Amino acid sequence: MSFVSVTQEALAAAASDVGVIGSSLQAANVVAAAPTAGVLAAGADEVSVAMAALFSGHGQAYQALSAQANAFHAQFLQALTNAGGAYAAAEVANVSPLQGVEQGVLGAVNAPTQALLGRPLIGDGTAGTAASPNGGAGGLLYGNGGAGYSYTSGATAEAGGNGGAAGLIGNGGAGGSGWAGGAGGAGGNGGWLYGNGGAGGQGGAAAGTYYTAGGVGGAGGNAGLWGDGGAGGNGGDTWRPGFFTVGSVEGAGGNGGHGGLLFGNGGGGGDAGLNNQIFGAKGTPNGAAGGYGGNAGLWGNGGAGGHGGFGGTATAPVGDGGVGGNGGAGGNGGLFYGDGGAGGAGGTGGGLLQGSGIPGVGGNGGAGGTSGLIGSGGAGGAGGTGGANHASTNSIGGVGGAGGTGGAARLFGSGGSGGTGGVGGIGNTIGGTGGVGGGGGAAGLIGDGGAGGAGGNGGDGTGAGGLGGNGASADWIGNGGSGGAGGSGGLGAHAGAGGNGGSLYGNGGSGGVGGTGASGAGGNGGGGGAAGLIGDGGAGGDGGDGSGAGGLGGDGGNADWMGNGGAGGSGGAGVPPATGGFGGRGGRLFGSPGAQG
Repeated sequence: MSFVSVTQEALAAAASDVGVIGSSLQAANVVAAAPTAGVLAAGADEVSVAMAALFSGHGQAYQALSAQANAFHAQFLQALTNAGGAYAAAEVANVSPLQGVEQGVLGAVNAPTQALLGRPLIGDGTAGTAASPNGGAGGLLYGNGGAGYSYTSGATAEAGGNGGAAGLIGNGGAGGSGWAGGAGGAGGNGGWLYGNGGAGGQGGAAAGTYYTAGGVGGAGGNAGLWGDGGAGGNGGDTWRPGFFTVGSVEGAGGNGGHGGLLFGNGGGGGDAGLNNQIFGAKGTPNGAAGGYGGNAGLWGNGGAGGHGGFGGTATAPVGDGGVGGNGGAGGNGGLFYGDGGAGGAGGTGGGLLQGSGIPGVGGNGGAGGTSGLIGSGGAGGAGGTGGANHASTNSIGGVGGAGGTGGAARLFGSGGSGGTGGVGGIGNTIGGTGGVGGGGGAAGLIGDGGAGGAGGNGGDGTGAGGLGGNGASADWIGNGGSGGAGGSGGLGAHAGAGGNGGSLYGNGGSGGVGGTGASGAGGNGGGGGAAGLIGDGGAGGDGGDGSGAGGLGGDGGNADWMGNGGAGGSGGAGVPPATGGFGGRGGRLFGSPGAQG
């Protein structure tokens, strides 16, 4: 038995094509009208009379056939158009009965599990409501979790509803947003076999009181065997001033969900909320931390850490600015393969508007996540800027936050680079000291060491620069990481040293460049890292220039058995100018010593 498949679009296209055929027939009839209707009069002889009668008969026959063709075309086009309309009407008439049959069959399938377990076999979970804020679970076999309820009004703090979990296959529901300082709802877990975790809800902004904190962001949902973890929700903001009170703190970011046990990336951590407090007293709250990035399972990348929040600003005569929140650590990569997640940046320290207090220190950057057996470590987060100081009795800016340490690699892969130190805060008399650069992450058995982060610059160009981070050493085979540059400022900071090359093969990392001193000495250049059995020593970093003494050039790294020594760094210009670094020793069997800086 054969079947005919019909679509309304195909019928409409066929009717259009038939209409084009009719236009072609009419054009042909117009061309043939003159020669078939205007036969010349016959001559006097019998042959001419017979020929004229023959052609006249042919013309009349063509005119009759043309009329029949036009009539047939009109009838066929009308029938085809009517058929399309009838099919469309029949299709519309069948929709409601078929939908009813579908719902009936699905209801019969879901009835046993709904009665026994309170969830369907197939279908999405219901979204949360004000009366029941948590999202419903998805079907046991297939279905997404319902979203948690997000509050938009209320007299008190309300936590957002949690997202519903998926069943075997499906995505977890997103968490709802909190209200008036309430926490964000957690994202639902993804399907046991396949599906992503739901995103965490945002924490509610602080209510209109002086002591209400912003809500914490909801955690992201975890995946099952295959899928990505959900992102953590951002923390809630604070809006009202403290008026010489301790005031309130913004909400911390939620942690990212973990990736699938087999495949999937970790979710990113949420950022801390904004702290808009002013006029705070001593003990003004510190900034909240960013959420941690989620870990991967067997194969996947770790999630990035969230950014830290701002410290509160103080105005009272004895008030201190709040410390900036720390950035969240990056998640770890998959056990077999995957890169570590990057650390989140630290928050800015709280400022000081008057009095003899101390401005807030910038938050530290989050550490980078560790890689899997194959993969690279995550980069460390940048340190936060130090708080500004506009007071008259104590006008030194806040210290910048330290950069996060780079994540380590395990077997095959390079370590993550260290985070940059935060810039020192502004001060009426002198700026704050820049933050220390983060150290580079350790390499795997085969791979390069992570580079050290640069030190932060001093505030206003008058504060001292921050120290550069050291580069990490390689393990068996690989190059050492380069040292971070010293921060520039009124006093230049020393740079970080380069890491050593791999014990079997690898070059030493180069030393960082010393910071420039605008009103004092320049920073010293970092020393170059030593090479392995085979490899060249790293070059020493150049010393920074200074209005005082120049910074010393870093010494070049030594070679071991086969390789050249690293060149020494040049001394910085200054009063007096500094000497350059010594060149590194050449290899014992083969190699030349490094040049003097």
